[in-house]
Amino acid sequence: MRKINIPWEDRPEGNNDIVWRYSKNPVIGRYHTSGSNSIFNSAVVPFEDGFAGVFRCDNKSIQMDIHAGFSKDGINWNINDDPIEMVAGNTDLIHSEYKYDPRVVFIEDRYWITWCNGYHGPTIGIAYTFDFKTFHQCENAFLAFNRNGVLFPEKIDGKYVMLSRPSGPGHNNFGDIFLSYSPDMKFWGEHRIVMKVAHWNDSGWQTAKIGAGTVPIKTDEGWLMFYHGVIETCNGFRYAMGAALLDTQSPEKVLYRSKPYLLSPAADYELMGDVPNVVFPVASLHDDEGKVAIYYGAADTVTALAFCRINEVISFLKENSL
Repeated sequence: MRKINIPWEDRPEGNNDIVWRYSKNPVIGRYHTSGSNSIFNSAVVPFEDGFAGVFRCDNKSIQMDIHAGFSKDGINWNINDDPIEMVAGNTDLIHSEYKYDPRVVFIEDRYWITWCNGYHGPTIGIAYTFDFKTFHQCENAFLAFNRNGVLFPEKIDGKYVMLSRPSGPGHNNFGDIFLSYSPDMKFWGEHRIVMKVAHWNDSGWQTAKIGAGTVPIKTDEGWLMFYHGVIETCNGFRYAMGAALLDTQSPEKVLYRSKPYLLSPAADYELMGDVPNVVFPVASLHDDEGKVAIYYGAADTVTALAFCRINEVISFLKENSL
């Protein structure tokens, strides 16, 4: 396995945060492609001698779609101007009213993409690719309405595993994280609750809704997942980032979960944009030294980077868990 040189910047001197921002954020601006209004909530993975990704690019008609892109260093990206055109995988149903908020993960011999797919309301679309040029669309995982479909990077007990957030048809103010299993990436069942929203007197930043964020990272102590939590304030929703450690063999079992948030809107590109006050983690890269680079959407407008170390996050969770 090749050594992965992930994007990285050391914690600034005098900064004691567990997660810290990249000093040159945002890494992808809203007009990065020829027709885009915004590029955010996008996913990246190591690929060949660099990185590949699937990016949410809303155009200037505010049509939501996903585009492929490539990078040598994970910071400077070439994103295709045209959206991905799917071909039939295990289904002929490849029409979508919209596509947004993709995740990407390598499992066994191919890269799997999940996204919020428009089919009589939002559900979880699935596709696979070997080269990020041809994408094979599969059956939708669930009935509408559902969002934030995140696959684990390996099978558990011989089954594919996906986190998701069943919720309503629009921009609703509720949602918990569930987990589902599949023998074949087509039929999904064995649905289990993983985490529910917090109570106000416990952890206010995640009281409206929560959703799976990054592909879980397998550690010696469990699956480490970064997720988003939402609070509904008098000025609207505010999205922040937390983390959870899930049991290795039974990932519906939560071992530790953030009580304080790890990252919340504070920088100008997080506070101001098409949807202000949003930090929305979607992808992470990690290396064999335990360093992690987290890609997150900021204010539903641009893509930003933050960094942390696995051992520090786990120690934080053990000391600050709900």
